[in-house]
Amino acid sequence: MDEILNYISIIGAFAFAISGALTAMNNKFDPFGVLIIAFATAVGGGTMRDMLIEGKPVFWLYEPGYLYFIIAGTIFAIVFRAKLNYMLKPLFFFDTIGLALYTVIGVQVGLEYNLNYINCIILGTLTGAFGGVIRDILVNEVPVIFKKEIYATVSIVGGALYLVLDKLILHHPVMQFIPMVFIIVFRLLIVRYKISLPSLYK
Repeated sequence: MDEILNYISIIGAFAFAISGALTAMNNKFDPFGVLIIAFATAVGGGTMRDMLIEGKPVFWLYEPGYLYFIIAGTIFAIVFRAKLNYMLKPLFFFDTIGLALYTVIGVQVGLEYNLNYINCIILGTLTGAFGGVIRDILVNEVPVIFKKEIYATVSIVGGALYLVLDKLILHHPVMQFIPMVFIIVFRLLIVRYKISLPSLYK
C-alpha cells in the first residue's frame, strides 16, 4: 500500500508541475520562472502539510525523486505545449489530476499520524489545493479556491469519501482510486454545468 501511495504522490507531482509550467508560460515567464512556478505548484501543498505535522520531514527534501519528476513535468509542458493547447483546457485537466491525487495523499498522511478525521480532511484539502493557491498568487491571479467555482469543496468531499472507504475496505488498493476518480469526475461535472457556490455580494 505504501508503494502505491508513493506512486500516486509522484504522479501528482508530475501533473501539478505541468499545471504550474503551463500557467507560467501563459503568463510569459522565462524558463527559470517556469521551473520555479512548476516547483511551487508541485510541492506547495505537501510542504504546508508536512510543516503542520510535528516531527514530519518535508517530503521532497528527503526524497529527491520528486525533484526529478517535477523537472520532467516542466520539460514535458515546455516541449509539448503546442500539442497540449489542442487539448480541452490542458491546464484545468492537469490541475484536476493533481488535486485528486494529492487530496488522497494528504488524508492518508493524516491517518498515518493518527489525526482525527476532520484534521485528515483538512490535510487532504491543503495538500490538494494549496499548491494551486501558491501558483496563482505568484502569477498575480486570484486563486481558483477563492472564486465561485467549487474547488476546495470537491477536495473535502473526496477526502471524506476516502475516510469512509478506509473504514469499509481497510488497506485495499481500490480505496485510493475510488476517491481520486470521484474528485476528477465531480470537478469535471461542476465545470461542465457551471455549478458554483453563491456569492455574498451582487
